[in-house]
Amino acid sequence: MTSTTTPLLPWKVRFTVSTISSLISASHRSNDTVNRRLFNFFDRKTSPNSNSIDGVSSSDIIVDPTRDLWFRLFTPSSNSMSDASLPVFVFFHGGGFALFSPSSITYNAVCRLFCRSFSAIIVSVNYRLAPEHRFPSQYEDGLEILKFLDQNNSVLGKSADISKCFLSGDSAGGNLAHHVAVRVSLEKFEVLKVIGLVSIQPFFGGEERTESEIQFNRVPIVSMDKTDWYWKMFLPDGSTRDHEAVNVSGPNAKDISNIDYPNTLLCVGGLDPLLDWQKRYYEWLIKSGKTVELIEYPNMIHVFYYFPELPETSEFISRVKDFMYKQMAYMN
Repeated sequence: MTSTTTPLLPWKVRFTVSTISSLISASHRSNDTVNRRLFNFFDRKTSPNSNSIDGVSSSDIIVDPTRDLWFRLFTPSSNSMSDASLPVFVFFHGGGFALFSPSSITYNAVCRLFCRSFSAIIVSVNYRLAPEHRFPSQYEDGLEILKFLDQNNSVLGKSADISKCFLSGDSAGGNLAHHVAVRVSLEKFEVLKVIGLVSIQPFFGGEERTESEIQFNRVPIVSMDKTDWYWKMFLPDGSTRDHEAVNVSGPNAKDISNIDYPNTLLCVGGLDPLLDWQKRYYEWLIKSGKTVELIEYPNMIHVFYYFPELPETSEFISRVKDFMYKQMAYMN
């Protein structure tokens, strides 16, 4: 593990991360709820655009208005491949299960970058948020999106091939993607097939305080006081952080050894307080007989991929693209 807790990052990156962290702290009410009016005032939103901008067009698709379940669809404007050949990349945003949406300017930008870089159809999911909606609402919403796509794949356009579907998520979205992948194994889809999982600095935890949590406790966004707050809002009352949703490799972990769990690419950062939990997840997947590839960026913080100007972001994008093409090659 790196010995420093001060990453060498451009001032703009440091300023943006600090600003996001301050907004999260300001939105934290003393009764462990979110001041949504305050957070939404500063969480800049952007609308979809059906016109191509930098090679990507977007639209919003409503799945269930009664629970505000929808997704933002990103489509590459040029497709050098034949029709019905683009993979579908289902993405769950981070935010501790409590914050952000696909229309948040940061996640809109991240998914546009994914769409341009991967030559894939991106489905960015808006799921219900805690504490208004607790476990397992988010997991149910994630699975419902896949069921909808299986039955209504025409909404993705003629170039989408949902038999080449990838699950992905960052931070809390990485946790969500894992649990949706487990639930997918119990479902029977007509067309949709999950062939890979891209887990980006997933949000896991437990009652124990790990070395990385202690060492990096004062970093923005995922300091222990913030992660404890997120878990308290998300979990059923009376639960501990050793709940199966949180400590996926801990004492209450599900046995996934006999399920069809997708091949996984796991991205971690060396200056992320969640690093030890993520590496335990990696070891647990191997122990469970699953195929997983670990890529680590020793000098990177949580959510470094928000910033395309970082060389590590370009490297990460390239690794994900290679992983996707490798999984698609296995199908041929």
